[in-house]
Amino acid sequence: MATHHLPSTFRAELAATLRLAGPLALANLLQMAVFATDVIFVARLGQQSLAASSLAIAIVALMMMGINGVTSAVAPLIAAEIGRRRHAVREVRRSARMALWVAAMFSLGAIALSHFGELLMTATGQDPEVSVLSAAFLKVVSLAVLPMTIANVLRTFVSALGRPIFATMITALAIAVNAAGNYVLVFGHFGFPALGLTGSAIASITTACATVLAYVVAIRADRRLRRYHVLGRLWRPEWQRLRQILALGLPIAATLIAEGGLFSGAAFLMGRIGEAQLAAHTVALQIAAFAFQVPFGVGQAATIRVGYHYGAGNRGGVGRAGWAAITVAMIFMVISASTMLLAPRFILSAYVDVTAPQNAVLVHFALDFLFVAAIFQLTDGLQAVAAGALRGIQDTRVPMAIALFGYWAAGFATSAVLGLYTGLEGVGVWIGLAVGLTVAAALLLARWHWRDEFHLDRV
Repeated sequence: MATHHLPSTFRAELAATLRLAGPLALANLLQMAVFATDVIFVARLGQQSLAASSLAIAIVALMMMGINGVTSAVAPLIAAEIGRRRHAVREVRRSARMALWVAAMFSLGAIALSHFGELLMTATGQDPEVSVLSAAFLKVVSLAVLPMTIANVLRTFVSALGRPIFATMITALAIAVNAAGNYVLVFGHFGFPALGLTGSAIASITTACATVLAYVVAIRADRRLRRYHVLGRLWRPEWQRLRQILALGLPIAATLIAEGGLFSGAAFLMGRIGEAQLAAHTVALQIAAFAFQVPFGVGQAATIRVGYHYGAGNRGGVGRAGWAAITVAMIFMVISASTMLLAPRFILSAYVDVTAPQNAVLVHFALDFLFVAAIFQLTDGLQAVAAGALRGIQDTRVPMAIALFGYWAAGFATSAVLGLYTGLEGVGVWIGLAVGLTVAAALLLARWHWRDEFHLDRV
């Protein structure tokens, strides 16, 4: 992508951002459907199996979040190389290769850690029967981490090179593969044995491997992607590039884990408050997480768009790309916040029967939580996109510190105090979430706005 092809007006940048963010946001939403497919099938095995799989998946998700955070550093590196146009093919290939190395190394570590699952569950006071079942499931499902993290690197590569639609199409394919795998292996259809929970884990591994294969086929089939030979000479080390990825990526991983940990910590607080509030929290959080996938996709697009201009040394373009992404996210979040405020019962009805008398308490709490979620929609989207724009100019360490301060010192502390020591209870926990996201958003936006003073957008 030569420098003279980069948009020179805000309107053109807005259009370019939408073209990139649309398929990425849709791929994120579809990825949630992949995970939902597992829950739908496992839930039919009974409450104990669902609890066991939920615990294991929570551990895998946290490890995946960290690994994908580290490897996501390849996005700003590739984007800057394309913007710079200096030996772009070779440089892009080196970045992608080292990101694949990082994915493999950290994944093997995650698989090894998964063998200590029962120890972790016993230490956190889980039910002994559920712990045994969950630990066995974790050992198998952790094998999916390696292909899933490799697929994530390939997804970043195709998106940075202007083919985000591949990410959307391949994630849609993954839903079908996962559903078929669960149908066949969990309950034993078409002559296969009924493997229960283990069958669901094998379905996840199969889906992850099929996803990698689909990306390999897409890359080889596309003329523009093929010329990078991204899977060639995989054994060759590029130590300087590896260090670059780790230096940029480890703070991103810490940021994502800090945010994920805030919401996991909120669930533990809810568990201490009461079962009904925990159930309502789970449903309301699912709705908020679904809405968040769009600004998360816009943030991914912001990293790439800002990175192009950063590599080209175009400081005006850096600003236009960042503000265009923030504008897109804000428009969407105003719509999602308005929907949560104006039609909360309608949204809830997609998850629970809001008219059933036995759900009355859950619905009451969930409506309260959705009201707070509507209020923090704007700041949640803002912090995601501002962080993405800062990654585009390869600024990750200070945003990590901002995230740790915002999510934990401000957010979790407020949640704990209001949730456990005032009459607000669950609403207090959600107010804490809003405080954490708002503090992080304000500080990240301030850093983006004053990037010139910090000398951040100079290559």
